[in-house]
Order: sequence, then C-alpha cells, then structure tokens
Amino acid sequence: MTAVACCSPLQGSPLSAEDARTLARTVKALADPTRLRLVSLVAAHGGEACVCDLTEPVGLSQPTVSHHLKVLVDAGLMTRDKRGVWAYYALVPGALADLARVLSAP
Repeated sequence: MTAVACCSPLQGSPLSAEDARTLARTVKALADPTRLRLVSLVAAHGGEACVCDLTEPVGLSQPTVSHHLKVLVDAGLMTRDKRGVWAYYALVPGALADLARVLSAP
C-alpha cells in the first residue's frame, strides 16, 4: 500500500490528523532536489535501478544516495530489494499517481 492511498483529495474533505502526518511525510520526502532527481532517474530507468547506477548522475557518494533512497522507501514511494552486494530500488506502483490524486482538485 502506498503512503497516500488512504487519503481523499484535499479539496474533497478535511484530512484526519493521521492522514495529514502520512501525507506530510510523503511530501517532505519529495521536497528535496536530490530525492526528486532519484525518483526521476529510477522512473526513467524503467521503474527500477541499482544504487550503483544512481550515484554518478546525482554526483553524490553511495552512502549519501542510499540515505536519500531510504527516506523515499520510508515514505512509501519506493521499495528496496537486496541482490548480492547491491540494493535495487523500484517505484511503488501507483504511489505517484495516488499522491497526484490527493493533491488535485476533485
């Protein structure tokens, strides 16, 4: 389940306190330029990418990129799959569409 799937569109009805916390965590995760680039890079990579493929494009070290990806995973926007020594990250199907639905007018 995606982080924002529980919430109705903002203009449809007031958010509950829990839905507001969930939505804020998701929006905060995307409010960082590096994390936005990582989401875009993973999406452009077919929806899944190895952390090893993401360090050079963002110009950051592997531990820093892994930290940003962990924030995105914790926010429910990506999943992490360990394969050997590398971690692969994938967009959660529908997560960005759910977020767009919550933020759009009814």
